[in-house]
Amino acid sequence: MFDSEQRIPMTTKGFEKIKNELEDLLARERPDVVQAIVEARSRGDLSENAEYHAAKERQSFIERRISELEGKVAKAQIIDISSIVGDDIKFGATVILEDNDTGESVTYQIVGSDEADVKSGLLSITSPLARALIGKRVGNSVEVSIPNGVRTYSVQKVEYI
Repeated sequence: MFDSEQRIPMTTKGFEKIKNELEDLLARERPDVVQAIVEARSRGDLSENAEYHAAKERQSFIERRISELEGKVAKAQIIDISSIVGDDIKFGATVILEDNDTGESVTYQIVGSDEADVKSGLLSITSPLARALIGKRVGNSVEVSIPNGVRTYSVQKVEYI
């Protein structure tokens, strides 16, 4: 993981997503939960008021998430992928790989940990596959350990889009 002083790499798109979530929490979610607490409190005995306790739990979650996102925004190292050039794989690269065993092609973009979504083709920079790919070029192969063995992939294409 990242220590408290380390920058967190992310794409412009990933940074915007985090910023939008933070803005939504501050502008909409926080005021809504405060209102829910006020309404629940007005119903009397708080010790047996499930709505009040649920709203307080929600408030706690929202405040933790706001704090987490503010930290990420403060530490963000936004990487403009459109300015990256070269043939080797770096953060932000979109790579097409061929599974050497099955012949299947897969496409991934290497992104920050908070942006990762393998089903959408967004691979975390901290994942074993991404770490193995960094610095490689078209024609190179990488071996990656997976739960049921080792997979070998050949790099078919590298682009920054």
